[in-house]
Amino acid sequence: MAYVDRSGDMNDSKALEIKTKSIEQTLVPLVTQITTLVNHKEKQRVSEKTCQAIERVGQAVRLAVSKFVSVGEALGKENTEIQDELHEACSEAQVAGNNIARLTDTNSWLSVTMQNSTDKNSMIKAARGLLSAVTKVLLLADRVVIKQIIVAEQKVKKSLNKLETVRNFTEFVQLFSQFGKEMVELAHLTGDRQNDLKDERIRAQMAAARGVLEKSTMMLLTACKTSIRHPDCVSAQDNSAGVFQMMRKAFQMLDEVLTDSSSMTVLVKPKNIHNLLHTIRDVIETSKITQAESNTQDKLVTTLSLVVDATQDFTDSAYTQHEQRERILKLLGKAKLDVNHLVQVGKRIEQGNWERYEDELDTSVLKATKTIDDVKKQLQMTALSQAEEIFRGNDHEGLTNKLKEAATMGQIDGLDSLAEKLMQYSEQLQEACKLMRHVSSKPPLAISLENAENNLIKLSPQLVTAFTTLAINPTSKIAKENVDVFNNAWHAQLKEINTIMKEITDTCTGKGNTKHVYLSLPRPGKHGTTMKSSRPVKLDAEEQARIAKLGLELKLMTSELDVETDKWEDAENDILKRAKNMSSMAYSMYLFTRGEGPLKTTQDLFKQAEYFAEEGNKLFRVFKDFSGLIPERGLLPDELVHHLQSLPSLCQQLHYTTKSPSLGKIQTFAKVNGSIQETKNLLACISHMLPLCNTLAVKYNIRTPHSTLPLWKHGSPFMDSRSNGDDSDSAASALSSKSDGSLLRNIKTIASIDAFDRI
Repeated sequence: MAYVDRSGDMNDSKALEIKTKSIEQTLVPLVTQITTLVNHKEKQRVSEKTCQAIERVGQAVRLAVSKFVSVGEALGKENTEIQDELHEACSEAQVAGNNIARLTDTNSWLSVTMQNSTDKNSMIKAARGLLSAVTKVLLLADRVVIKQIIVAEQKVKKSLNKLETVRNFTEFVQLFSQFGKEMVELAHLTGDRQNDLKDERIRAQMAAARGVLEKSTMMLLTACKTSIRHPDCVSAQDNSAGVFQMMRKAFQMLDEVLTDSSSMTVLVKPKNIHNLLHTIRDVIETSKITQAESNTQDKLVTTLSLVVDATQDFTDSAYTQHEQRERILKLLGKAKLDVNHLVQVGKRIEQGNWERYEDELDTSVLKATKTIDDVKKQLQMTALSQAEEIFRGNDHEGLTNKLKEAATMGQIDGLDSLAEKLMQYSEQLQEACKLMRHVSSKPPLAISLENAENNLIKLSPQLVTAFTTLAINPTSKIAKENVDVFNNAWHAQLKEINTIMKEITDTCTGKGNTKHVYLSLPRPGKHGTTMKSSRPVKLDAEEQARIAKLGLELKLMTSELDVETDKWEDAENDILKRAKNMSSMAYSMYLFTRGEGPLKTTQDLFKQAEYFAEEGNKLFRVFKDFSGLIPERGLLPDELVHHLQSLPSLCQQLHYTTKSPSLGKIQTFAKVNGSIQETKNLLACISHMLPLCNTLAVKYNIRTPHSTLPLWKHGSPFMDSRSNGDDSDSAASALSSKSDGSLLRNIKTIASIDAFDRI
């Protein structure tokens, strides 16, 4: 698919809509500063000292805009399709920045009088022009980011098409290796894009698409290998074809998100029962104010009709208990009577008898509201009980074990009856998903569950096909491997559905106080007071932003450390191994600040930081032994010793921070903040020492003993998320790996950190 520009005219207000968090956060410091300038222009008298301070702010704005413009112009030269638009927007920003500097000149401020409203209007005009121009530049840069993702996606699609036609095993391995690298690149770019999107619904759509690609990559590997190994097996060919189809569907969903067409897909879908009941309840309550006028009457009748139609998913389901079905129908009948009575009262009031029917209107509103609430509770109870029953009353692991046993023994006839049971279980689960989506009060959860259900619909027959291939070729190792991969994917899909259903259950029962999103979506950390008690506390937006900024700094330091470790020739050097291990630990802590990775709670973070401190102490001893092998003193050895002396205290400070008590949200956040900060300080020290050791090791031909002690990486429950396997295996977990393609990186951090934050 070619890159489609859907941004529209940059002079259109809709085209200036901000859809990403990075652009929004970039504009915040600029808005703060120019608001300060405008507010000061309102003052009748300003001291000379204040004038000078304001002048410095104005000059800082001008310099920041100048830097911003230079980067924008450079970006335009690299992307000729938007060069003219960027040049125009940058020129507007430059003019506005200069105007602000002129208006904040000391002479301008001292000349302000009570009648000088023109000066204030000029400042407002310049501020608006600057914000508009800067926003245009950022949105144009955002189009470049989208283009980069689409280009990366096109590479993957091209490789996917080649994989579909290859029949030579050696050629397949080479192509899949290339495909894996391209998938990793795409995962990085889409991961940052997903986390940057503001709309939770669109973010859930993107997460679903990335989730399918993540799961399908390993299935693609084994399914294709099986089809190549058994070219005459129809089920093997169907198996691989099914995976290709799943991946193309995921790419289609990804395209919709990238080109903004998915917003229509999300919003046009029929409303669920929860939304319809919420709507009719609002209309009923506003009847008091509108006196149930004709317009309100029409809304009541229309919305109730939609509610009745939607409840058919509950009453028509073969898995709804008879008693529950009867109660739903009875409550719907009562709702029709109550709403109809309210409509009739409204018609009487329209005839001019308001005072006579005022009390009856209030009574009718109360009765109708209570009935709608009863309908809602009954539908929730029906959906929740059906979801609970399916997971409690079915042994899906035992069923797939029997299927595998029958397939391994080549029992095709026995396989058919077991496969039928699996498909029946899948259908029952699909029904439960449909009802749970209806009662979900959070659109992202409903979207996640619908996509998980769609994946299950595709996976179930695929799993049966994999079992069939093994039954036809019971001695084939690759067919067994293929069954294991599909079986694991199927069970993982069930687990994901179960998790989402539990979250919806929590929201229905009032327990869903913490936000939890699925697949690759960010998961905000849960706060715990002690190791014995881990009551979750929700982070507010400011706390999340502060931690995210610290995490970004930590991630940059791990990247710098990785660059230094790559320079070492002795791969088995104990210093190198432990440094890499600590980089992995720090990276998992960075993922926590994004709501990703193996660390799910703050207690996980504190435990990882504790391991990090202990590993730092071990590295200190290795560094100390190394320094003892240096034959002479000098500038570099002295610098190494200087850093070496500070290492134990840094480890001790981090260890002390992780062990300090934290009671309540404020203390816990402070502990999280301190742990990440101390980790960053310790990592900075190691980053300084590592190149010194490498230089000295080469200069004096020093080799440290190769340690056989297990590193924390192998003993810690918190494993590093970065893949260490070959290309084909790493591609399967590509969408969980680290992401480097953010908007701010692509436009060289214009404004957010380098410029406007310094104003």
